[in-house]
Amino acid sequence: MDSAFVDRAWDKWVTSNVGSSGNPLKAAILINYDPTVPSRLLSTIAEQEGADLYPVELKQFIDFMRRGNLPTETFVLGSNQYIVTSIHENWFAARCLNTTQPAGEGAIVMQTSAYVLVALYDGSIGSASQAMAAADLFASQLSRKNF
Repeated sequence: MDSAFVDRAWDKWVTSNVGSSGNPLKAAILINYDPTVPSRLLSTIAEQEGADLYPVELKQFIDFMRRGNLPTETFVLGSNQYIVTSIHENWFAARCLNTTQPAGEGAIVMQTSAYVLVALYDGSIGSASQAMAAADLFASQLSRKNF
């Protein structure tokens, strides 16, 4: 795996998509993920921007992904609990259940062959569309390199 490519692509992508005012995402997390390895092995955070999570905190989320019961369970990231609202071939969208934001919060979760990208955003439908486009841009770069 070419981690230098992933680092460069991540740095370029977060500059124009994550964090500052006007960008579609408030945070993004890139997780090394291989669904074929035993679940007792922790997935690691390859990159993160705008979030402060530790691998141990991701265990419930990774277990949620492995179980594959997306429409019937919730998952936790940091202090927020999410419920899946739509499921697609390699990605799903979720809304935060315990948000304090008036317009709400959401997550777009995309899986490539080697990573899971979690893109977090504030807002509703329009914000979700912008977040999806931003997440898809990075996931497409990884997929072109078979990551």
